[in-house]
Amino acid sequence: MTPENSYDLIIVGAGPAGSTAATYAAKAGASVLLIDKKKDIGIPLQCGGFLPHLETLQELVPNAELPFTLESIPSECIHASSSVQRFIAPNGNSKEFEVDADAIDRRRFDKYLAKVAGKCGAQLMAGTNVLEVNGTTVKVDGVFGEHMIHGKVLIGADGPNSIVGKAKGLVRDPDPMGTGTAFEYEISGVDVDRDAVEMYFGKDYVPGGYAWVISQGGDTANIGVGIREVLFRNGMSARDYLERFMYEHPIASKKLTGGSIISIVSGLVPVGGAPKVTATKDTLVAGDAAGHIIATNGGGISTAMVGGKIAGQTAVDSLEGKCKLTDYDERWRKEMGLEIKTAVYVRKLMDNLMRSDSMMSAAIKMIDPEHMKALQCGQLPDAVRKGLIKMNFGIK
Repeated sequence: MTPENSYDLIIVGAGPAGSTAATYAAKAGASVLLIDKKKDIGIPLQCGGFLPHLETLQELVPNAELPFTLESIPSECIHASSSVQRFIAPNGNSKEFEVDADAIDRRRFDKYLAKVAGKCGAQLMAGTNVLEVNGTTVKVDGVFGEHMIHGKVLIGADGPNSIVGKAKGLVRDPDPMGTGTAFEYEISGVDVDRDAVEMYFGKDYVPGGYAWVISQGGDTANIGVGIREVLFRNGMSARDYLERFMYEHPIASKKLTGGSIISIVSGLVPVGGAPKVTATKDTLVAGDAAGHIIATNGGGISTAMVGGKIAGQTAVDSLEGKCKLTDYDERWRKEMGLEIKTAVYVRKLMDNLMRSDSMMSAAIKMIDPEHMKALQCGQLPDAVRKGLIKMNFGIK
């Protein structure tokens, strides 16, 4: 395709945030160009794709208006469904709680969201890199050639290392504990619990983080580790930790050893919260670029889509003179800012807790399932706070 010289909105990044922003802006009548560097939307994959059902998502961000694209996920985008989330402590004890969720095929899901944006009127340029950002003009190059394209509003939905965010100073303060690495294998030939999502803790396998096992149906599963590079030991990498978990963990290895690795997934996960500012007079950031993620579990599909929806709507409202573009900051924080900020606080608390296997095992034993579910959602129930104080954990 040959792009127009100018658009109302230029959106960089066709992941859940960018495609949702494009959908809502195009539905409102704006001219929208959606740019993505991937030649095949959704590939390479950079996310495990765990997505709770709509009711749980609404509990996660109760003040948010969820995008309509989350109301009914096409069946072809779902690998499998689960009904239980299980925590396995370093000492091997476990505790679980009920949560209905899907293991999403992100390759198909991201394509689905991009197709919805296209049907609403957005133009999509895949295989296109943004080389420069000058105001709201972007210089791009890729399979469709080199172009200079002007937009009235620019939206950066291009991940934790957002080119748009860096160009406009919409970035988080430096924090080595604020960015995690997710390294995952899709494996076949394994026998895992198809009804449960399992999360494993222990400093020998995932110091300051957790490992997961998510069934994708049949004999296939997604396994991975979420860990901060600053906590790597003895020259180890995220892959080394995943290999150790897969082959040496006393519980997980019995389920996973002998499996065939059929896909490798890796990516950065911003768990340090949102930048202080996410909007200028002509530019917004959304999704991972804006820290729209629940830091306690690394989940960001739904919150990215909420951020994208608000970004698309705010951009159109600003063009119609109904608000300032900078109102975006207040709008998205009103819908999910408290939950994202609280999750960062809880994550920092858990960082300290996970430095001790005995303390982490004791905490999992102490916390009841419903409170464990709340912690996973980035909440800190008062009963849990009091329990940790009794353990002399040192919180106030």
